[in-house]
Amino acid sequence: MSQENVEVVRAALAAWNVGNMDAVRALLDPDVILRPPEGWPEPGPYLGQEAVMREWGQVRETWRADAVEPTSDFVDAADRVAVRVIWRTAGSGPESNIELTVVWTTRNGRISVIEYFWDHAEALEAVGLSEQDAHAGS
Repeated sequence: MSQENVEVVRAALAAWNVGNMDAVRALLDPDVILRPPEGWPEPGPYLGQEAVMREWGQVRETWRADAVEPTSDFVDAADRVAVRVIWRTAGSGPESNIELTVVWTTRNGRISVIEYFWDHAEALEAVGLSEQDAHAGS
């Protein structure tokens, strides 16, 4: 397992959860690509650091508070890391708990692609693994 890639993803999640968007930005490759999940209100993709940070800024403005919590092991597949998360949000409307899997591609210690999937098995398939393969590696 490439611990370096996993640590980059952990650092991004930790920075997000404390609201340190400058630290999040610093972990993104200048040419980062963000692909929201199928059916997301703003379909994307978003290309480049500025576009990604603008999209995330708009998302964060929707809620008073939010946090992304891993609910599975971090699965390393070469330059990609997959992790199932629950995104807990609270705002002026009802609280929500959005479950999805995020696949992070890293390059030179920075995040170059972020892809969201509703279906965990589909996300693992995107990185060339099955759920059985992912559990065997944990």
